[in-house]
Amino acid sequence: MSTRAIDTLRRSGVLFTLHEYQVGDTDLTYGEAAAEALGVDSDRVFKTLVATVDGSPVVGIVPVSAHLSLKRLAKAVGGKRAEMADPAVAERLTGYVVGGISPFGQTRRLAMFVDSSAQEYETVYVSAGRRGLQVEVIPDDLLNLTSAQTADIAE
Repeated sequence: MSTRAIDTLRRSGVLFTLHEYQVGDTDLTYGEAAAEALGVDSDRVFKTLVATVDGSPVVGIVPVSAHLSLKRLAKAVGGKRAEMADPAVAERLTGYVVGGISPFGQTRRLAMFVDSSAQEYETVYVSAGRRGLQVEVIPDDLLNLTSAQTADIAE
């Protein structure tokens, strides 16, 4: 099994664990469903969201148990106004479908900001590039491999 995200992780030599789970019909979001299916605290499962700050696309990575604060994201970027990107734009920029957007192996290199809560855990989970597939990584590896910055962007 392979995705661009998994290929990127393999090439980097970063240690990771791949977790596959069934995607079913549920009222939960993709991330919440992943946490439930994997039996993991939803604070450790992070969603990858594409937004724009002053018209430029950026990525915010926050726990699935929280929401991305657009105000905090704009401040972290050094901008004034942030808004969520249209799903079709997010898919085009990252090369992944919504619900399976990974911070690794995106088709376009975007500025990334990871909520600082990620550093509270030995490992965190992010999408491996498709729905039903998560990758567990050390937070520092997530930051280093994506050139992400940490910021308090969750609410």
